[in-house]
Amino acid sequence: MSLGTYPEAGLKDARAKRDEARKQLAAGIDPGEHRKATKTAKANSLEAVAREWFAKYSRGWSLDHAERTKRRLERDIFPWLGGRPVRDVTTPELLAVLRRIEARDALDVAHRAHQNLGRIFHYAIATGRAERNPAADIRGALRPIHTSCGYHRA
Repeated sequence: MSLGTYPEAGLKDARAKRDEARKQLAAGIDPGEHRKATKTAKANSLEAVAREWFAKYSRGWSLDHAERTKRRLERDIFPWLGGRPVRDVTTPELLAVLRRIEARDALDVAHRAHQNLGRIFHYAIATGRAERNPAADIRGALRPIHTSCGYHRA
């Protein structure tokens, strides 16, 4: 197991990493496997999967749409669910995040975030990192967006 290369990893950092590895071994944890599991967990987080989805599909979008989608994810989704493994995110957790947006009276943003999450979970399922789409179960739970009714005369 490598603790880093000199000079990027100084002696003090290497000793701290060595001590941490010894603590893990004493607790019956393989430090190499622990590091690998941590990397895998980060790669399978909601944020990592969402960024991968965004990079793949945003190429065909207008610049304005791509920026709004990215901003919506970074501002309204990632701070609360970004670090969670995508397969462990539940419908109530998603709904709680969408309700935060809804509480700002940003109904359009909440509905668009819901759509984005549904697409991200479809992508996660297709890439083998999730087994179900919890966003699908939210359909109908958000307040509807009311538009004016009637005829628009020019």
